[in-house]
Amino acid sequence: MENIRKIIHIDMDAFYTSIEQRDHPEYRNKPLAVGGSKERGVVAAASYEARSFGIHSAMSSKMAYRKCPDIIFVKPRFEVYKEVSRQIMNIFFDYTDLVEPLSIDEAYMDVTRNKKDLPSATLIAKEIKKRIKEQTKLTASAGISINKFLAKIASDYRKPDGLFIIKPEEAETFIENLPIGKFVGVGKVTAKKMYKLGLYKGIDIKRMDKSELIKHFGKAGDFYFNISRAIDLRPVNPHRIRKSVGTEITFEKDLTDLFEIISELYRIELKLMERMKKNNYSGKTLTLKIKFANFEQITRSKTYIQSIDNFDLLHKIAKELLYSIDISNANTKIRLLGLTVSNFIEKNNSKEIQLTLDL
Repeated sequence: MENIRKIIHIDMDAFYTSIEQRDHPEYRNKPLAVGGSKERGVVAAASYEARSFGIHSAMSSKMAYRKCPDIIFVKPRFEVYKEVSRQIMNIFFDYTDLVEPLSIDEAYMDVTRNKKDLPSATLIAKEIKKRIKEQTKLTASAGISINKFLAKIASDYRKPDGLFIIKPEEAETFIENLPIGKFVGVGKVTAKKMYKLGLYKGIDIKRMDKSELIKHFGKAGDFYFNISRAIDLRPVNPHRIRKSVGTEITFEKDLTDLFEIISELYRIELKLMERMKKNNYSGKTLTLKIKFANFEQITRSKTYIQSIDNFDLLHKIAKELLYSIDISNANTKIRLLGLTVSNFIEKNNSKEIQLTLDL
């Protein structure tokens, strides 16, 4: 039992909208969305009041209004969100240096050994939640368990302002009874495939041979085999490498003119380059994403021999990707354009070293 890890997953509750409701009393207890309110806008985040109407992130604003005519839309204030995130992350580092942020509003912590020599991960989680509330006036939910998979599931168990523990002796039974839809990393497509195979709960996966799981799910089959037995050896990685940097735009009006398409793509290139510099990021693969007015979506990628770390090269490859697609059709109507750089490269003493990413 000495080698059992103590992992905490902290997830802020409705982070963006909670900050808006904190700073604007008139929004409290009302259905609120952060995002674009115009006809072609998208919900970036929804308050719990809005979620009760079935509104969620990535939903079109048009659909959100249909579900809740009284919904309030506010523009995002990312600098404010980042500053609050920094406050929260600083609290985590008071307890351990093994902090792995997953996004601006959630992170893993390994507190098996911690700076305050506290014996209980549960006490640490309670103390962190209390400090977050005192310093930011926001609530967080915490999950505590023996590995990352279980801790993340636990943090979602009693939201908002929740705290849930999955003890070592309970871990395997908990997973056995866990519905497939609750498995972290199992999306709708994979879930449907599992249902067709008669896999509805963790116990069903546990009964399958590893070779069968790998046959149906590839490398992920090995992960499912282990996780169905509550085994997840992934460490909390404080030096987690960002896998990609991207930017995309959904247009107010569909693009139909080639000049418009090229101009908007150029604008996206500039924005992407700015983000890459800000995040000190470069990679070898550029991916172009196009969504048409009928919601058909295509992507094209090109992997270059060297790091894409300057605008001229980025612009050159983006044009090549665009011209590899037939957009000359008179009926072409483009709703969204996006560019993403991936395949991370770290420069070390002027030599480029390919890093293996923990997927």
